[in-house]
Amino acid sequence: MYSDIDEIQSDLRLGKSVVDIVNHYLLRIEQQKHLNAFVEVFEESARTSAHEIDQKIKAGTAGPLAGLVLGIKDNICYKGHQVSASSQILQNFESLYTATCLQRLIDQDAIVIGRLNCDEFAMGSSNEKSFYGPVRNVHNEAYVPGGSSGGSAVAVAAGLCTAALGSDTGGSVRQPASWTDTIGFKPTYGRISRYGLIAYASSFDQIGVFSQSIKDTQTLYEIMAGKDAMDATSSSLEVQEAPITQKSLRFGVIKDYLDHPQLDPEVHAHLVELISRLEQAGHTITYFDFPYLAYVVPVYYVLTTAEASSNLSRFDGVHFGYRSNDAFGTDEVYTKSRSEGFGEEVKRRIITGTFVLSNEQYEAYYAKGQKVRRLLQDHTRHMFEKADCLIMPTTPSTAFKIGEVKDPITMYLQDIYTVHANLTGNPAISLPFAFHTNGLPFGVQLMTDNFNESLLFHASAIVKNSMV
Repeated sequence: MYSDIDEIQSDLRLGKSVVDIVNHYLLRIEQQKHLNAFVEVFEESARTSAHEIDQKIKAGTAGPLAGLVLGIKDNICYKGHQVSASSQILQNFESLYTATCLQRLIDQDAIVIGRLNCDEFAMGSSNEKSFYGPVRNVHNEAYVPGGSSGGSAVAVAAGLCTAALGSDTGGSVRQPASWTDTIGFKPTYGRISRYGLIAYASSFDQIGVFSQSIKDTQTLYEIMAGKDAMDATSSSLEVQEAPITQKSLRFGVIKDYLDHPQLDPEVHAHLVELISRLEQAGHTITYFDFPYLAYVVPVYYVLTTAEASSNLSRFDGVHFGYRSNDAFGTDEVYTKSRSEGFGEEVKRRIITGTFVLSNEQYEAYYAKGQKVRRLLQDHTRHMFEKADCLIMPTTPSTAFKIGEVKDPITMYLQDIYTVHANLTGNPAISLPFAFHTNGLPFGVQLMTDNFNESLLFHASAIVKNSMV
């Protein structure tokens, strides 16, 4: 079981082939298929790519990711391969192009081994809302892995690939990373192109990375990041690659997050201990008030459902994907195809978003939500005038059992600590932190100012070294 790219490339230098490494992962995937992490394994194309990269290694022309075996969330397009967003409405749909972020990794000789299970259209916090069934947490198979990128998290945690791509709209990379003891990273909004990512909420969505190594996470990020002519929202700012050597950092702690009654006492105790260790190591700790905590989840769901209602209107039974066999006439094709093709949670969010965008409710909900979002952005920017990095829980507790949470509102509140970074656009990362007495893991989350990913990785290394 490989933990990072360095281990793989060490084996390559000792004579192991990339084909051998791909076969190793294919065997592990077969042995762990009951976890339901993979929707589809790209066995043939992965072996073909591995053989080609072996030839490049012999010729001395291989890229820096030679030997890296990558899994991709089932909402990231890969030319010539199926992509469904784990939804019946896109069943058997084959992508006509490759997402920019993925193509940049393939160009450096990463190998894509398969597409990974997720909540349908990335809407969920547990990976129970997939057309292909729930993903099981590798640490306890009766429990959820988190969502929506649960398949990506479990694939990395179980050693089914070296790293994986996910998408993070409200915490969908960081939350499952917390519950599977992996690293989950979301960059600044616009830093990585969204071209080729099936949209949920366009002003929130970002491609993220799962791995077992901060170094690997940074490497993949730096390769994927940068302007893309196919995505008008991608940033043209240069990616800062110079390492940061600053020894003493200013860590900010949001009191409202740390003292929230929903926070598990063990998670709270471990976080307080970590903050104390950072202070003893010479770092500055500053505490902040955040009077908007009660609004972050409601505002997030008002705005994202509105955008989802618009984005998902293209899945109509006419252009591509699923079409009802019982529909006659235009109206029935639209109504029955969408009613049968979408799952319960997706339909709930489409209906909510359509209501939010209606003429009668637009000003009361959508317009007001955008104003609150701006307040959150301004308040967060002011905190970064006094702090280099915010430290907070990733999740309020550990994972729950499959089928245990029935109430949608309870499910939505699993994202209480992660939606902040999506509303404000800031980069954030969840690091493996500790194990609860119930035997399940949980993470700690760091956030830095926009486009300051280098500082985020630097702070991550400092925090990791300060952990018990």
